[in-house]
Amino acid sequence: MSIQFYNTISRRKEAFKVIDQNKVRMYTCGPTVYDFAHIGNYRTFMFEDLLRRYLEFRGYEVVQAMNLTDVDDNTIRRSRERGISLTELTDEFKAAFHADLKTLNIQPAHLYPEATRFVAEMIQMVQNLQDQGYAYQTEDGSVYFNIAKYGQYGKLAHLNPDEMVSGERVTEDSYEKEGARDFALWKGYKAEDGDVHWESPWGKGRPGWHIECSVMSTELLGKHFDIHCGGVDNIFPHHENELAQSVCATGEEFVNYWLHSEYLLVDNKKMSKSLNNFYTLRDLLEQGYPAEAIRWMLITTHYRQKLNFSVGRLEESQKAVNRLREFRNKLTKYVGNGSDDASDRIRIARDQFTVAMDDDLNISGGLAAIFELVRWGNRSMDQGELSVEGAKSIIITIERFDHVLGVLDMDSGLDHQVDEAFIEEKIAQRKAARANKDFAAGDTIRDELAALGIELIDTPDGTKWKAG
Repeated sequence: MSIQFYNTISRRKEAFKVIDQNKVRMYTCGPTVYDFAHIGNYRTFMFEDLLRRYLEFRGYEVVQAMNLTDVDDNTIRRSRERGISLTELTDEFKAAFHADLKTLNIQPAHLYPEATRFVAEMIQMVQNLQDQGYAYQTEDGSVYFNIAKYGQYGKLAHLNPDEMVSGERVTEDSYEKEGARDFALWKGYKAEDGDVHWESPWGKGRPGWHIECSVMSTELLGKHFDIHCGGVDNIFPHHENELAQSVCATGEEFVNYWLHSEYLLVDNKKMSKSLNNFYTLRDLLEQGYPAEAIRWMLITTHYRQKLNFSVGRLEESQKAVNRLREFRNKLTKYVGNGSDDASDRIRIARDQFTVAMDDDLNISGGLAAIFELVRWGNRSMDQGELSVEGAKSIIITIERFDHVLGVLDMDSGLDHQVDEAFIEEKIAQRKAARANKDFAAGDTIRDELAALGIELIDTPDGTKWKAG
């Protein structure tokens, strides 16, 4: 069975076929670097990491480009608010973003194009669109894409053509779906832009957000490539506009497969600073939640389902990671003399994992296959049926699966010292709860510590602990 991906543009699953033999060219929309990325952003970046890792697991060579938007409405506004240059602002948050990627064990993209380095190519594409009649200049030196000139505008977002307002214009980089209007390819200079501007055939100004990705993707991956990813919030207007201007500028198909991840909610509510439920990765780390638990939580809900974030889910995520790590450790130390080499079980697990993940990255099915192997392996070791060679083969298999999951060897990302007094107090509370036969409370305390990377070990001499 071939890999099947749900293609946003067709609204159905399609068999995955690459353009260039075994090489996958993939463009993933990166952050706008004017602030720390929040966990909703990282839900999308984690989905893209899972996608790439699985394609590699299946033997594809992947070339990934992820853009860094370092000039747009938001970056200019924030730099002026802080009284620093655009470069100072964006360099700060580029560095923060790369540090966060490392913390979450997200594989670095092969290419990180920055918008400000491609302005000449953006001017060239805008000029091309104007020369072909797809764009027009206004009195303020801006250039707009004329959506009426492109007969397929709206096909990605499935917009009703009758609801589009051709001839009316929108200057903002991001705007609502209702009433699609001509959008800015090039923005004529305004006083609020400060010293952020470039010379162009239309006077000084700057590129619009949408043209940036069209230029960077086609310059680095070619005019027609395999996969374009982002969050569902990118479908319109960003990706719709990107598709329209790219096809019109190059005369080629642009992208074969559009994949989009759903929103992240916090306790079933949209994340918002006003609701006090807005988290960056750094917020969670400062609260003591390990990076591997955050990673696990973000990848283990199917990318096309809304992900509901909660502290309880982080605790469950840490337990799952610990289970995998403990299983590998147990296999490493195994010295039994059984005869089962585990080859049949390994084959079954690989087949079940691949079948599940081939189905549009069905991660729950993939994890079910992995944990079935864990259950069988633990039972086989406990009963002395597994051979030492079989244990070694299972380790290789688990680590192969972990190329997709990326959690076994992660650092916790916690840089604070463990508060030993706090842990000992929690252990005392757990002991008291268990003495009162309140085992549920005892389990809650264990899970709370596990979410902080603390493993409890019950021994005849009392409960010991170690940091994960």
